[in-house]
Amino acid sequence: MSVFSRSRLAALAVVTACGAAGTVLAVSPAHADTVAIHDIQGSTRLSPLAGQQVADVAGVVTGVRNYGSVKGFWFEDTAPDADPATSEGVFVFTGSAPTVKTGDAVKVSGTVSEYVPGGASSGNQSLTEITKPTVTVVSSGNAVPVTTIDSRSVPAAYAPAGDPAAQGSVNGLPLRPRAYALDYYESLEGQNVRIGSSRVVTATDPHTELWVTVRPRENRTERGGSRYGSYASQNGGRLQIQSLGAVADFPKADVGDTLAGTTEGPLDFNQYGGYTLVARELGTLEQGGLERETTRAQKSGELAVATYNVENLDPSDGTFAAHAAAIVDHLQAPDIVSLEEIQDNDGAKNSGTVASDVTVNKLIDAIVAAGGPRYEWRGIDPVDGQDGGEPGGNIRQVFLFNPDRVSFTDRAGGDATTPVGVVRTERGEPALTASPGRIDPASTAWKSSRKPLAGEFVFRGKTVFVIANHFASKGGDQALASQYQPPTRSSETQRHAQAEEVNAFVKDILKVRRDADVIALGDINDFEFSGTAQRLEADGALWSAIKSLPKKERYTYDYQGNSQVLDQILVSPSIRKGPFAYDSVHINSEFHDQISDHDPQVLRLRP
Repeated sequence: MSVFSRSRLAALAVVTACGAAGTVLAVSPAHADTVAIHDIQGSTRLSPLAGQQVADVAGVVTGVRNYGSVKGFWFEDTAPDADPATSEGVFVFTGSAPTVKTGDAVKVSGTVSEYVPGGASSGNQSLTEITKPTVTVVSSGNAVPVTTIDSRSVPAAYAPAGDPAAQGSVNGLPLRPRAYALDYYESLEGQNVRIGSSRVVTATDPHTELWVTVRPRENRTERGGSRYGSYASQNGGRLQIQSLGAVADFPKADVGDTLAGTTEGPLDFNQYGGYTLVARELGTLEQGGLERETTRAQKSGELAVATYNVENLDPSDGTFAAHAAAIVDHLQAPDIVSLEEIQDNDGAKNSGTVASDVTVNKLIDAIVAAGGPRYEWRGIDPVDGQDGGEPGGNIRQVFLFNPDRVSFTDRAGGDATTPVGVVRTERGEPALTASPGRIDPASTAWKSSRKPLAGEFVFRGKTVFVIANHFASKGGDQALASQYQPPTRSSETQRHAQAEEVNAFVKDILKVRRDADVIALGDINDFEFSGTAQRLEADGALWSAIKSLPKKERYTYDYQGNSQVLDQILVSPSIRKGPFAYDSVHINSEFHDQISDHDPQVLRLRP
């Protein structure tokens, strides 16, 4: 079960108190008052009684959490008011295993608190709670109230615009549950909710979570996910599912499966996904039969170029045979493969080791054992600790190439710190000053991030320039369910600078020869409609070839119920004119037993 550690601070005065993984917002305490739950929740995201003591709050227990450090229970008023904006449920934080059980009618006295999962800096919405409780059980075996969430109840619009006077926060805005999905879910915070049969849109993860959609027609992908196609397509039907029961019983679901029947439990909010149905009762898994895709083999006159993020691959991993099968069987042994997240020879051990020959050769041997070609490879070892990623791992991009189909033009001079340039040969052709070489490694655009690896390949007498990329991650961006709307995407500032660097380098090649074949590919860590992609494509130097696919097929990654593009292959104008074929080969992102969280991409062209 995914449980985040929490730090609780008492509500003493008008303060913002920061804990290790959360923030408690408090005001000056007042005398205890007898109020209803809907009075505590109020009609905005923040309780009008935050910091105040309340007495004898009545309700029925709807769920008990007795694991982790978030122990407590939810209870709900059985006499709701007429205001759809005020929730009738609330969480009671006990700190130790609660003694109540579902169906108990209770009276609770304590202090109202607003807790921000992940801390105030996360930008997350807060969770209204009662802390330091005194609990009295009045009776047991009572019926549990329930509210049904379905496609008719969740609005199509996702979130209101935040209040400019509050730095874009929606906290103080009156809830409009009939207008916005986030307001609707907030109006049910802490209540016992129920969904019917719902399609899985993100597979079960290692933290025993999955995502479903209660709006089955909302931006549906060809294989059953919900596609994230723009910053205004947040897919409000997404809902995270966890379990209040034994995690061993949690279904191992893939995208397109169905959580059939009834799933019911309290509606929580956490830092790892926002609104979450914590299920007392889980539906039954009905498998949709999703299978891993296999692309077609390249023809003799086609050059096949692929990108594949192998997720922190190091010699100690047990995934080499599976990655080899993916490359040989599902990708049909592309002529050139850009690998991202190749780690050094001792992986995350922070030993100063930067060489990755053991890692790469182990993968090549596995590919041969799987019936594939004996690839050759090229790469440049980074400076220890300078390229980000898992500490000690020294991740980098590496080229594999099939020497029976394509050759690599080796040109000395490339190392971790020397920038590669473009020159004009005596024949008037562009050439790299070093092959392989790294693009402007000293630039601040690449600080604590992977530097692009550029190389020259020759296929049937034609030179093709390939640039392998792994742009800065999205770490630090505010979540879609943030209290700030629209959320701030702070990480894209660095990716924009990186995209401009790569775009400028491609232009240097095209200045020498306008019809040069250039491919920039890899884990771009940004969407095909993003500002990063726009900067890569600036002035027509490149074009993201995933846009040649039907919209329902444009995704490479699945995150919190959204199928989205992070991996891209961008091509120069000569390649865009075609003919070419593009395939996003879905073998990982939609499956609970994935060996990487990224799907590989393949481009087939005729240089």
